[in-house]
Amino acid sequence: MAPAVPAQIPGIQTPSRYWVVPAVRAVIALVTAVVVTFTQGAHTAVFGLIVFGVFAIADGIATAVLTLLAGPRSLSRTLFVIQGAVGVIAGVLALALAGSGLGLFLYLVTVWGALTGFLELYSGLRDRGRDAAARDWLVTGALTAILALVLLLVPADALLAVGLFGAWAVIVGVFQGIGAASLRSAARSQEAARQAEAS
Repeated sequence: MAPAVPAQIPGIQTPSRYWVVPAVRAVIALVTAVVVTFTQGAHTAVFGLIVFGVFAIADGIATAVLTLLAGPRSLSRTLFVIQGAVGVIAGVLALALAGSGLGLFLYLVTVWGALTGFLELYSGLRDRGRDAAARDWLVTGALTAILALVLLLVPADALLAVGLFGAWAVIVGVFQGIGAASLRSAARSQEAARQAEAS
């Protein structure tokens, strides 16, 4: 799975600062994964709701605000703002109702995963061949939608459910980090090519 279409392909756009968006999202996901990994004895529904709540708010704000500042001016920009808003709402609900038990954790993460996964997957499909980040959106959206599906099918067990969320955070965080590096490299190559043409 090679993230990011190279910027040199004609017709593929790469906003020069967009790499910041997946980079920040990668950091948020990886920090979440570290918290889940190193607090194994505390994998309760309350812990899961708190960790998910903080993650969803941070990721939602980063996704919405940074896409507005650095993202391409297209329908995908609006979809990512909506995606960010969904994350913030889910995160606030998780923190406000942290004592509500495993059922709420499964419900919130599943609904959040289905909605945000679909939105990101749709953005990737819609802008495939037009935006250098589209392949990354496709993979991240698919992984998030798969998380939602898996949580629907697994037995109702807090240790397993929180562990699956942590595993998802590791995979998505690493993938987004690689994607950010690829987009940054592509943007630098584009800038160097423009400067060479100008001189």
